[in-house]
Amino acid sequence: MSRPVWLAGTVAALAAGGAGYGAGRMGGPDPVPLFARAWAGFAAEPSAATGPVVYYQDPDGKPVYSLSPMMTEDGRLFRAVQASEDLRFDRPATEDVPGRAGPGEGDGPKKDPGRTVRYYRNPMGLPDTSPIPKKDSMGMDYIPVYAGGDPDPDTVTVSPGRIQRTGVRSAVVERRVVSRPVRVPGTVALDERRVTVVATRADAYVDHVEDVTTGDRVRKGQNLVSVYAPEINAAAAQLIANPGFDGARRRIRNLNVSEAVIAEMERTRTVPRAITWASPRDGLVLERRAVEGMKAAAGDTLFRIADLSQVWVLADVPERDLAGIRVGQAATVRVPGRTATGQVGMIYPQVNRETRATRIRIALPNPDGLLLPDMYADVEIATGSTEPVVAVPEGAVIETGARQAVLIEAGEGRFAPRAVEIGRRGEGYVEIRAGLRAGERVVTAANFLIDAESNLKAALASLAAPPADWEAGR
Repeated sequence: MSRPVWLAGTVAALAAGGAGYGAGRMGGPDPVPLFARAWAGFAAEPSAATGPVVYYQDPDGKPVYSLSPMMTEDGRLFRAVQASEDLRFDRPATEDVPGRAGPGEGDGPKKDPGRTVRYYRNPMGLPDTSPIPKKDSMGMDYIPVYAGGDPDPDTVTVSPGRIQRTGVRSAVVERRVVSRPVRVPGTVALDERRVTVVATRADAYVDHVEDVTTGDRVRKGQNLVSVYAPEINAAAAQLIANPGFDGARRRIRNLNVSEAVIAEMERTRTVPRAITWASPRDGLVLERRAVEGMKAAAGDTLFRIADLSQVWVLADVPERDLAGIRVGQAATVRVPGRTATGQVGMIYPQVNRETRATRIRIALPNPDGLLLPDMYADVEIATGSTEPVVAVPEGAVIETGARQAVLIEAGEGRFAPRAVEIGRRGEGYVEIRAGLRAGERVVTAANFLIDAESNLKAALASLAAPPADWEAGR
């Protein structure tokens, strides 16, 4: 008994059983038999569908399939999918659908009388071939493979209708700048080269402190503190007692007494009780430790002054992004109320063991003093080169693990895979270092479907090719 006759008889029997059950119920009108309703939906197939039933699909379109008639949990039959509705890439849209003969049709697959059949392959794509026409376990005819009909096993031909239905899209390979900005947090820090400590080189007592405190801006040469140091006074007395003696002058200079104070002592030939220390640079007083009357040991910090006309921004770049960072690359720094542009001046030669990040340094001008130490900043570094390179959209690259490939559009619905060597990534594009030229077209969407078909054809050509004696025995 053929499958359609068996299926019709089975459904009719189920429908009759459902009707008898409904008639035997107590009271109320007889319900419409459940399976009769399901059969009505099953029989209403589009008139355009042709060919044998190749499988059954969930009636709601869910990705649930069956090789035999099946019902859902709520009692509805799966929808029968005929051969013409099954999306395939290995035949043109105008080709007759091979398969089991329907009512009024002849037996066996349809062949092109003007071409020589080499062998027949499994209609479901399995690596199974036959030298003579045959059917599979579902009654579907094996598909004839013609001599010379597939000169390039890697090329896949897709009809225009199927290209539209599967959403295949392509794009032209162009030369463009591939840049991927790296965004990391950072903090504003003092330029270490612009920080000065005011201290004595001998034990001293603070005699007087000027009206200068933390946060004040001072000028170079502005008086800060006066100290009495016995060792300095002894050196000054030796200088006055031996005018012109270079050793005495060198001794007092080694005690960090300024040239202006030494010149005043030589002019007046008197030793002042307290020596005045002045600011060595223009800047901001970050710290004041000098207090009148205190004793300061040699080397103790009295004032700490920093020049804020230029500051550093320190940022930690993750190890995975470090390969794209170079000294001299442009960097944009955003702080509350301001955006500044600078360059990467230093990549510190060490990776933090805990954070797996490396610190970089960006020098920024700060003429108005709005950038303050320890201020939070957003840092964006433009990695990559400013020179245009051959690039394709990221969706065009097929990652296989061991290599990368793209699908080339060869025209007239033909597609072929091609291995490529990729480089930088950024802003949705991938640099192609080898394998492509500008002007070619590559598939950017639904390429995995074409790639799967290409791999299937290659596998069939290498694993399922007929033995040589088949060709000799024909």
